[in-house]
Amino acid sequence: MNEMRAVGAFVGLAIGDALGAPLEGLPPGPIVVTEMQGGGIHNTLPGQYTDDTLQAAALAETLLRCGSFDPEDFARRLVLVYRANPKFFGPTSRAVLDLIGNGLASSVAARMAHRALGRSRSNGSVMRGVPVGIFYPPREVREVSLAASLVTHFDPVAGEASAFVNRMVSGICRGEEVDAAFGQALAACPDPELRGMLEDYRAYPPEPSLDAVLCTHCAVRVFMEASSFRDAVIAAVNLGGDADTVGAIVGGLAGARFGYEAIPALWLAVLQDREELLALARRLSLASRP
Repeated sequence: MNEMRAVGAFVGLAIGDALGAPLEGLPPGPIVVTEMQGGGIHNTLPGQYTDDTLQAAALAETLLRCGSFDPEDFARRLVLVYRANPKFFGPTSRAVLDLIGNGLASSVAARMAHRALGRSRSNGSVMRGVPVGIFYPPREVREVSLAASLVTHFDPVAGEASAFVNRMVSGICRGEEVDAAFGQALAACPDPELRGMLEDYRAYPPEPSLDAVLCTHCAVRVFMEASSFRDAVIAAVNLGGDADTVGAIVGGLAGARFGYEAIPALWLAVLQDREELLALARRLSLASRP
């Protein structure tokens, strides 16, 4: 495990989330955003992150406190951060966490919300999954990713999208070259739609969508075509749409590839809870499995 890559992946997720937050829900703008700013639909402050980072931190805490993934512990932590920051959460997670907060088991709540909404193939479980890739070695990532996704997203394709990103993060943090990590993630992906879009990712335009498959393709394409952490995250968030989530996923991948030291100091200087996130990332790296 390369600690700077692991720390870069976790903190990079938060950076991408915060940089993209003011652009969430907007079309691509005439001016490219290159520094932390506030505003947007949630009226965030410069450097303020959203539920992408809140959920990722909850997942990291579960892995650290339990020593492995525990769905009920994770569900409890999600309910706590949801109640403290409800405005950031999407419809799938809100519906599930309301049910869990009322006493239902996460497995039952996710199924009920899926049936009530008619779908749960949204990107909420993809955006928060980077801690799984940091903590677990490649051979264990898919199983844990599916379990972590299932806490809120009953659709198995959302889990496969999360597993793809997490497998790349896991491999890169453990020394794999980017192309090798991508190839291994592709080989482990059983979903034909997701695999088809990703194996020929240049053939499809990047869509910063709420859909797990489209969002994952968008993030992976932006990441694979970028030459630096800064360029990757700027390209991601300026697509608009679900800018904070695409930014978070790309930030996690790019942080793993380029390392913590590649994150621009001016962005880090204004990142909300920077020291707490950095400490959590270091603890996760130290506890990770080889």
